[in-house]
Amino acid sequence: MNRMDSGGEAVLRYDTPEFDVIRPGAFVRCAITGEAIPLELLRYWSVDRQEAYRDAAASLEAELRAGRKG
Repeated sequence: MNRMDSGGEAVLRYDTPEFDVIRPGAFVRCAITGEAIPLELLRYWSVDRQEAYRDAAASLEAELRAGRKG
């Protein structure tokens, strides 16, 4: 996991079990809430959807929404 901090929003490539920094930054946005998530606190993401989530509840909500689409 290579984390670089330029203070703005980062762009990541989510993988298992880590992520790669495409564009350096201090945070990413939760795909469900829009909340900024500092990279050092990022624990939940989807490799398939390439999305970050602030917590387990947001991750579950994303799974439920994805299930409704398919």
